[in-house]
Amino acid sequence: MTPMTEFARNQWYVAAFADEVGRDLLARTLLGEPVVLYRTEADGRVVALADRCVHRRFPLSASSLDGDRVVCGYHGFTYDTTGTCVAVPGQARVPRTARVAAYPAVEQDTLVWVWIGDPERADPLAIPRAPHLADPGMTTVRGMEPIDCDYGLLVDNLMDLSHETYLHGGYIGTPEVAETPITTEVDEAAAVVRVSRHMPDAECPPFYARSTGIAGRITRRQDIEYHAPCLYLLHSAITPVHQEQPVFRTEITYAITPAAPGKVYDFWAVSRDFAVDDAEVTDFLRDFNHQVVMQDVDALNLLQRALDDEPPGYQELSINIDAGGLAARRVLAALAAEPHRAPDPADAAPAAHDGASPAQGVHATGNAG
Repeated sequence: MTPMTEFARNQWYVAAFADEVGRDLLARTLLGEPVVLYRTEADGRVVALADRCVHRRFPLSASSLDGDRVVCGYHGFTYDTTGTCVAVPGQARVPRTARVAAYPAVEQDTLVWVWIGDPERADPLAIPRAPHLADPGMTTVRGMEPIDCDYGLLVDNLMDLSHETYLHGGYIGTPEVAETPITTEVDEAAAVVRVSRHMPDAECPPFYARSTGIAGRITRRQDIEYHAPCLYLLHSAITPVHQEQPVFRTEITYAITPAAPGKVYDFWAVSRDFAVDDAEVTDFLRDFNHQVVMQDVDALNLLQRALDDEPPGYQELSINIDAGGLAARRVLAALAAEPHRAPDPADAAPAAHDGASPAQGVHATGNAG
């Protein structure tokens, strides 16, 4: 069995799209930790608590809200937004240790980010930006698919787009994607890997032909910006070949959030600056990109099963196109090697930051900028 990619715990991860979190309790598992998400009544802040009652471990996500307090659906233990238990059945005194972890949460660029590591190191300013997701001048379609694979396999998949030619032929792949060499840059200090592929004369795949109306060949640019461990940005631009205008810009976003060993959430979004009010184009790109994502899901599920059955001693082969993926692996390994301290429910709630209420600790709202 191939070893799983280690988790980098002292990092921000996307737990949900912002519009997924409301007054209904939402369950997610992040880095093996069950988490429940909801919004407060008064100001709509996102709260992230450990999703297990301290009494008999009943999932709080299967419980109910009383105002901003979560009431366990099994025995009624009641928790405030800091994770402190404020009421238990049958007695006035609440045990001092009756509390669950409260995780720092930040809402930015229509994404909800949660910090699972040492809460004292949770700096909202360290969250990478994806302002196009909230840009009123762009239209975005999106979705999320869980995959039964090591999250490192999804990183590999996205860092090497040559697979588009073969796995996504007839959708987004053309021969030029696999044939064109890449350039790779690594910023170890910032944990950012950049991979670029520029195709001056390429076939126009259906993804772009049907959404832009281009009938001939195109100049195509793919510029990847991977902010390890979670945020992947693909800055894509096309124009009719031998022309400088018009430029059709597409921002493709992935949030790669490990749920548990061998399981990953694949959050995806496609933002465009053309035909922004055309509902037919929007529907096409949503459905078409979902099909592309599901091709990756099926391939990665299959690959993980193959790797699980691999006998000891297998030697992986890498070539030039793997430079970005290999760099990403090194960056992830360095992040995972950093010492960390998990949140302790016995600690006081995290200190307020950036105008946040002490009830949740860290909260910020970011818009396009």
